[in-house]
Amino acid sequence: MYETPQREGGDITAADMVVPEEPSEIAKFYANSTIFLTGATGYLGKMCMEKLLRECYDLKKIYVMVRPKKGKDVQTRFEEIFDGPSMEPLKRKRPNFATKVCLVSGDCSLPNLGLSDEDLDKLINETNCIIHCAATVRFDEKIRAAANINVRAVMDLMKIAKQMKDLKAMIYVSTAFSHCVRKEISEVFYPPPIESHKLLSLLESLDDDKLDKITPILLDDYPNTYVFTKAVAEDVIRTEGKSLPVAVLRPSIVIASLKEPVAGWIDNLYGATGVLVGAAMGVLRSLYGKKENRAEMVPADYVINCGLAIAYDVAATKTLNENKEQNGREPHHVKFEDQVPIYNFVSSAESPITWDDYTKLAERHAKQVPSPLVLWHYIFTLRSSKLQHLIAVFFLHTIPAYLVDFIAVCLGKKPMLVKGYQKVQKFTDVIGYFSSREWVFTNDNVQLLWKRLSTRDKELFEFSMKNFNWDSYFYTYVRGARTYLLKDPMSTLREGAVKYYKLMVLHYALVTVLCLILYKGLSLLCGFFLNVLF
Repeated sequence: MYETPQREGGDITAADMVVPEEPSEIAKFYANSTIFLTGATGYLGKMCMEKLLRECYDLKKIYVMVRPKKGKDVQTRFEEIFDGPSMEPLKRKRPNFATKVCLVSGDCSLPNLGLSDEDLDKLINETNCIIHCAATVRFDEKIRAAANINVRAVMDLMKIAKQMKDLKAMIYVSTAFSHCVRKEISEVFYPPPIESHKLLSLLESLDDDKLDKITPILLDDYPNTYVFTKAVAEDVIRTEGKSLPVAVLRPSIVIASLKEPVAGWIDNLYGATGVLVGAAMGVLRSLYGKKENRAEMVPADYVINCGLAIAYDVAATKTLNENKEQNGREPHHVKFEDQVPIYNFVSSAESPITWDDYTKLAERHAKQVPSPLVLWHYIFTLRSSKLQHLIAVFFLHTIPAYLVDFIAVCLGKKPMLVKGYQKVQKFTDVIGYFSSREWVFTNDNVQLLWKRLSTRDKELFEFSMKNFNWDSYFYTYVRGARTYLLKDPMSTLREGAVKYYKLMVLHYALVTVLCLILYKGLSLLCGFFLNVLF
């Protein structure tokens, strides 16, 4: 018979039997540290700040750089960061989080990031970790703006970093497609399309008109100014980052969160998410791409967790190297004077998903939660033939747009659909570059980093893509897009189902009528030619 263990002074209680929770080495690294975060108003930057404040609350301070935008002052934009459902877990767990956050007014499009002398002094004297998320992610951005924000700002930040009194780690967030002109992309630096100082000299020498004219020549095989300037910026990190504890994080297409801060969280329609929402709404009906190609995408919370783990690992490596050098021993696996480590955070190396898988999973889960906001029945197709895609766009996008706008004008309403589909076409041209191509990525550094983490850190900062369950992920991804992008709560599901079936009946009725008209027209045409010939 089992007997309760005894202790001096009485029986052992349940509280006595609780095993102490293993401490997080990553959280310990950020404890009492001051962090300088750029891009906090953006998707990744916002999630990074939330994660730090929620799970690394012992940090000393986060300096958040914000710029005025669209008539809003810096303070207003700063306060808006903490609105919305993505901040609710933080507010519940850490209600006093605001005491850890300090606003810094800055602008990456300006020299020295637009920082005041006073703020610069604070950052230089206090910062222990830099996380640079800020960038213009617009693919059609003018070369001047893209270069200033994505290249010059990185150069200026590196100069500031070199002056910092106690910098332990710096993470530069790039993109896995920074060198998309290559078929194989490893975790190494590649020659830039142009040296950074030459690009910035062109900005100073030429006016906007001349820059616009030579942009296609500058880009060459690069599809847009975003990846072009990111490639140049990486070379800035390579050349200026020597002796600094800096690392490059290259995430692929970033999509909704898996778990944190809330499952399925997303606040933008960039990339693959735009395809998902556009198709589900019945607006996007054709996309040029190869079904068998791997769709290179990763959940946002995994990107953030990986980035925070990299900063911890960089700092640990720096400290280990310094200690070993002082003791006359060989340094650890990375010596910062020799190389800047790069981490390709991609899915294809461990859990690949094809574009065919992506569209089928999106369709299946979207049909489970139809929205009353849908505009037409789902008829999306991924086409591997560019000619077939263009024909489909003409009949399924262009003609319906002009027809609806014509009816709108007749009814005295403002035509909108033609302009809307022009934007859709620009978007599909951008994403079509990535859906019609395929790359071979290696991510050994990411996999080795994951293996080095403690069990507790793997729980708090999960990012391993090994055996990733895409079907389970799409369950939350689709529902998150419906809730957070369309602002359509799940309570409207019944109403959405009714509209879905009405539009389905209307769609097939219209298709039937059009087929009958086409059949009748062809019959009359054939009859006419037969009469003429015979």
